[in-house]
Amino acid sequence: MNIAIGADHAGFTLKESVKNLLLSLGHHVDDFGTDSAERSVDYPDIAIPVAEAVASGTYDRGILLCGTGIGMSIAANKVKGAYTALCHGVFEAQASRKHNNANILALGGRILGEEIACQIVTAWLSTSFEGERHLRRTRSIQHYERRNTPEHPVPGVETGRFIVVDHPLIQHKVAIIRDKRTSVKEFRELVQEIAGLMVYETTRDLPLEETCVETPLERTVVKTLSGKKLAVVPVLRAGLGMVDGILRLVPNAKVGHIGLYRDPETLEPVEYYCKLPGDIQERDIYILDPMLATGGSASAAIDLVKRKGARKISLVCLIAAPEGVAKVRERHPEVDIFTAALDKHLNDHGYIVPGLGDAGDRLFGTK
Repeated sequence: MNIAIGADHAGFTLKESVKNLLLSLGHHVDDFGTDSAERSVDYPDIAIPVAEAVASGTYDRGILLCGTGIGMSIAANKVKGAYTALCHGVFEAQASRKHNNANILALGGRILGEEIACQIVTAWLSTSFEGERHLRRTRSIQHYERRNTPEHPVPGVETGRFIVVDHPLIQHKVAIIRDKRTSVKEFRELVQEIAGLMVYETTRDLPLEETCVETPLERTVVKTLSGKKLAVVPVLRAGLGMVDGILRLVPNAKVGHIGLYRDPETLEPVEYYCKLPGDIQERDIYILDPMLATGGSASAAIDLVKRKGARKISLVCLIAAPEGVAKVRERHPEVDIFTAALDKHLNDHGYIVPGLGDAGDRLFGTK
């Protein structure tokens, strides 16, 4: 195995013993520090680089040591994809692998002796994840991470936000549109309502300016929108279903249209229409696409508006798949993504699971 190991000053001595054990067992070991028990080191400065290296797949496992192991485990578990178990005995070490699929082991250098620490490490490395019912639980953690943990920023590029708008009213309405028994009329109305409710989050950062008004009682200072220009750009055809709900709240926004369809064989987007406001470069752009599935159509739509001069772009959808989010993030890391739900995955046909089916067909009553 490729193993990353690190310790602060309090865990240094035990780290050296564990490192010798790992090398004797034939593992490849990279030491992230520290190199002395005499010089004080802040444990997050060791824990986070090790956790990032393991979470990225560069290393198979990680081992972290500090005085108690508590600080290292707290810091490492702030990294998405790092699953750190603080263990004081062999049973805990084995359970953390069997049941939790822990990829980082935390040990207390001031609590454990060398012999028991080496027993813990040996047991932890030799124990496999059992999967089955435990897989369902670990996937729940990963699902939460995808919904709530920001992506790592791309160096030199402003990183956009990924926000699941989970207001109870939105979640209730999403539940209804998922139901295959929901009529076309009700589905269309609910999509407009959800899009309208999401406006409160998508426009949260619009700039304000102060002005004065006369109330029936006195003159006072109030805040109003500072004249920021907006444009909504639905991806045809399903994006049209979201437009009216948004325009009810921002009626002065201009509307553009992008025509894309997904090739059923390659699943790649094909452009057939593009009409945007002439002053697109001066506006905040909200691209509307109810289903962020493979991410191909959304990425292509963003490409189009960028080529027309758009600078500030957000993507607004109802249901997203992790694969689609990842693709948009990869190609357009600066774009904000708003969704009402993040689902599990895509099926073999490129549909979101559990999803809601084909949003266009359900909006317009077609097959």
